[in-house]
Amino acid sequence: MMLNIQEHINTLVTKFVPGYRFIRLEELTIDKKNSIQTKINSKSIKVLSWNIAKQNYNKTWMKDFSEIIETYQPNLIFLQEFSLKLEADEWSKWLEMNWNFAPNFVDIHHQSYSGIFTAATISPLTIKVITTKHYEPIVRTPKISLITEYLLSEQSTTLLTINSHLINFVDLNKFKIQLNELELALSTHSGPLIFSGDFNTWSQKRAVILNQVITKLGLTPVIFAPHEKEKIKRFLLSPPLDHIFYRNLSAKKASAKVLDKICSSDHKPLLAEFTYI
Repeated sequence: MMLNIQEHINTLVTKFVPGYRFIRLEELTIDKKNSIQTKINSKSIKVLSWNIAKQNYNKTWMKDFSEIIETYQPNLIFLQEFSLKLEADEWSKWLEMNWNFAPNFVDIHHQSYSGIFTAATISPLTIKVITTKHYEPIVRTPKISLITEYLLSEQSTTLLTINSHLINFVDLNKFKIQLNELELALSTHSGPLIFSGDFNTWSQKRAVILNQVITKLGLTPVIFAPHEKEKIKRFLLSPPLDHIFYRNLSAKKASAKVLDKICSSDHKPLLAEFTYI
């Protein structure tokens, strides 16, 4: 008897992506302190956000990343799809920033973690990890968000940042559930806020749901010039996938850039600079 199409798919998934290859983790972070600074300059908060497609051990990517750091000197770095090998911690040696890594799974086959990476010139006051209740199909892993809070210079308030990768290949309701959970986590903070990452808004319906949450939170999108915006990752004529949103900050318009000459990931790095109002 011939197998139907679904049975063929299940057979292939079991053979090439076995369930035991990807181990889901509890909410945890791997942290490294490399800087002794205690505050972020509230007059110049430079942000880099980039889905790096697990390329951070690739020599071309490392060269690109080093040049970006040297040229633009970001205070905050938000990377999605970051990989950290189990047997070697090279990032402890060459990135002179404090960083926090929240893995959403361990890949046993490649002996590596994968997840969200946030780096800053100072250590965070608080760290929180939010993992989706639902899993993406085939690899059966969740998506993850990393919330970090930082002290600003000459201010009594704190800056809350959230680095997110939104769930893909699931129905709209599961996408909405993740966003609603993030909305709840962010709603308790009344001060300045940056919400950045890969939102997987590849359909207009997803973009509408995201916009509803952003509006409720009182957030504003970083506005990229038309010739810059068209460089942001998308599928055919879909809305952009990557975004930077902010609140109670002032964005420097000339600072909003999409580095289209960078090709070591299928996503382009996004840059923005803020000042505290």
